[in-house]
Formats: sequence, structure tokens, C-alpha cells
Amino acid sequence: MLKYRPPKELRALFIVHYAPLLLIIMIGPLTAIFGVWEIPANKLVTIITGMVVFLLGTFVYFKWEIFWHKTYKGQLVTGGIFQYIRHPHYTSLLIVGFGLAFFFYSLFAIAIAVIAIPIMIWSILDEEKLLAKQYGEDYKKFMEKVPWRIIPKIF
Repeated sequence: MLKYRPPKELRALFIVHYAPLLLIIMIGPLTAIFGVWEIPANKLVTIITGMVVFLLGTFVYFKWEIFWHKTYKGQLVTGGIFQYIRHPHYTSLLIVGFGLAFFFYSLFAIAIAVIAIPIMIWSILDEEKLLAKQYGEDYKKFMEKVPWRIIPKIF
């Protein structure tokens, strides 16, 4: 079994793409505490929607996490959730971020979640360069077979 260690550059990207989620967690509750930046909608509906979206994101995250850790041994992983999207980890982070933003009914947190989208896309494009270099033709074939990076039929 190969022990996987992400390259230093990839570790920096992990920090960058987790930062919006951490900001949402830190800033979101300020809406509830101080009544600022509130989403102009029914709070109960917004909170319930946020919980449902958050749980969906958590489900996708654990589906990816469990499958990846059981399967990855240095080879290219193309089964499981990877049959539908190439980067379920990023997908789960975006879903969790939007879920928390709605849960906190915070416009500012939603703005951060929206800003996270180009950050994730940048991380994905950068990571795909590394994966293409590491796995060569196999990764290029995988990209053709699974054209969607984070959202099936959209991107």
C-alpha cells in the first residue's frame, strides 16, 4: 500500500479552498446574534433549507471520503461517485458552504459561498494539471468518460 502525501503546492490549495467554508462558519452566526445581513426570506424556511442542503453536502462528502480512503492506493480512482463527477470533494465543500449560509440565513455567508465557486474552479483546474501529469493518458481518458468536474450536466 502506497502512503499518499499531497505535494506542498496541493496542501496550499487545500487551505485556499477550505478558507471560504471556515469564513462561513465564523461569520454566519453573526447574522443570528446581531441580526445583520439577513436573507430577506422566511427564517424558518431558510434554516430548514440550509439544514437539508448541508446534510446533502455532508452525505456527498462522506460518500467521497469513505470511498476514496477504501479505494485509493496510488492508482487513479474512477469508480463509485467518480463515475459521475471528477471532483466530488469540491462539490461537497460547495454544497456544505451554501447549506451553512442558508442555515445561518446570512447574505454575507452566501456571498462568501458564491466567491468560493471560482476558488474551487481554480483549485480543480490546477489539480487536474497535476493529475494529468501523474496519470497521463489514463487521466485524459477518464476526463473524456466523465466530462463533469463538480456538477453533472453543468460543469
